[in-house]
Amino acid sequence: MKWVIIIPDGCADYPVESLGGKTPMQQANIPAMNEIARLGLVGQSDNVPLHFPAGSEVANMSLLGYDPNQYFTGRAPIEAAAQGIALGPDDWAIRCNLVTVQNQVMVDFTADHISNAEAIQLLRTAQEKLGNECLEFCPGVSYRNLLIYRGKPGVPSPFTIDSRTSAPHDLTDGTVIDDYPKGPGCDLLCNWMEQSVSLFADHPVNLTRVTNGKRPATNLWLWGLGKTPRLESFESRFGLRGAMITAVDLLRGLATLIGWDRIEVPGATGYLDTNYAGKGTAAIEALKTHDIVCVHIEATDEASHEGRVDEKVKALEAIDRHIVDPIHQALKQSGDYRILVLPDHATPVMTKKHSHGWIPFAACGSGISQDSSLTYDEVSAANSGLSYPHGWDLIPRLLRGDLR
Repeated sequence: MKWVIIIPDGCADYPVESLGGKTPMQQANIPAMNEIARLGLVGQSDNVPLHFPAGSEVANMSLLGYDPNQYFTGRAPIEAAAQGIALGPDDWAIRCNLVTVQNQVMVDFTADHISNAEAIQLLRTAQEKLGNECLEFCPGVSYRNLLIYRGKPGVPSPFTIDSRTSAPHDLTDGTVIDDYPKGPGCDLLCNWMEQSVSLFADHPVNLTRVTNGKRPATNLWLWGLGKTPRLESFESRFGLRGAMITAVDLLRGLATLIGWDRIEVPGATGYLDTNYAGKGTAAIEALKTHDIVCVHIEATDEASHEGRVDEKVKALEAIDRHIVDPIHQALKQSGDYRILVLPDHATPVMTKKHSHGWIPFAACGSGISQDSSLTYDEVSAANSGLSYPHGWDLIPRLLRGDLR
C-alpha cells in the first residue's frame, strides 16, 4: 500500500464576486482533483482549534495527525528544526521576518520578496549591532528568518507560553499599532524591532532596492516564538516511512520532527513560480522508497495573501495538472494506494489572511468507499455530511481505511 497527501496550502476560500460568486476551487479547471472526488469521497475537517492562531504551523501539525493541544509549542522552533538549529532546554526560537511597514501599516510582509543574499546582509548587520551571546540571527529563505534566544541554566526566561505575537501575513494592509508583541518578554521583542528600523533605514541593501523600484525591508518583525516540541515519530505511531516535498521551512521542520525524509526539488520556490512539475516527478520517484509521501505547495496561499484571485486559480490548475494528475496516474498503476488532497487552512483572497473553520478534503483509493460527490470544492464538502471537527483524526482514519 502506498499513501500520498497533497497540500495546496490555503486553497480553500469564500465565494468571490469577480468569479460570479464561485470560490477559486469552483472556478478552477481541476479534473484530476475532481476525479479523486468521483472515485472516492469528499468531506471537511477543522485543523485549527479556535484557541490557536489560524496559522500553517498549527494547521499542518494537525493535518499530519498530531493534536496541537498536545504537541504545539510555537512556529519558530519548528522552523529551527528545518535549519538544523539545535535548541537547548532554556532556548527560544523566534520567527524573524523582514517586512515593509510604512506609517504603521503592514505594506508587505515579504519586503517585496527580498532575496536570500539581501536578507543575509541585513541580518548580518542586525547581528553586529543587536546580537550578543544570547541573541543569534539566523538567515533562512528570503523574508523568512529566525532569531534564537539562548537562555542560561538557572536564569528565568523572559518569555513564557503567555508571550503573545502576531503573524505579519495576517496584518497585510492593516495598521500594526495594536499588534506588537504583548506579555512576558514583549519589551525585549519590541525594542529589537524598533532598533532595526534605524539600522535598516539607510542600509545599502535598502538604498539599492529603492533605486531599483523595490520596497525596502524597513524592519524586523518578531513573532511565533517557542521551545522545541517533542513529537513522536510517524513511523513509531503508524509503521510507515515518510517523505516530505516542500519549499517551506515550516513543513521541512515538521518533517524533521516526525522523522520523515526531506526531498528538495530544484526550482521549488514557495511562490507562484515554483517548479510544479518537478514536485510531481519527485513524489512519484519517492514512492519507490517510501510508504507515504506528502507534497506541499505554497503558491495558492501566497496568491491569497496578495489578494490575486486570478493567480490563485492558475496555481490550483497547475497543481492539478502537474502534481495531482501524474501522481494519481502513477498510483493507479502501482497497486493498492490511497490519495488525499486538502489544504491546511483557508486563506480567503478577500481578507488576505488565514482563517479558522472547515476546509475540504477529497480521498480515494483502496478500501475507501465511494459517495455521490462529483467535484472537489468547499460546497461539495459541506454538503457531504462527512466532517472531522478534530483535524488530527483524519490521517489516522485514512491509514486505517475507515474514513466513513
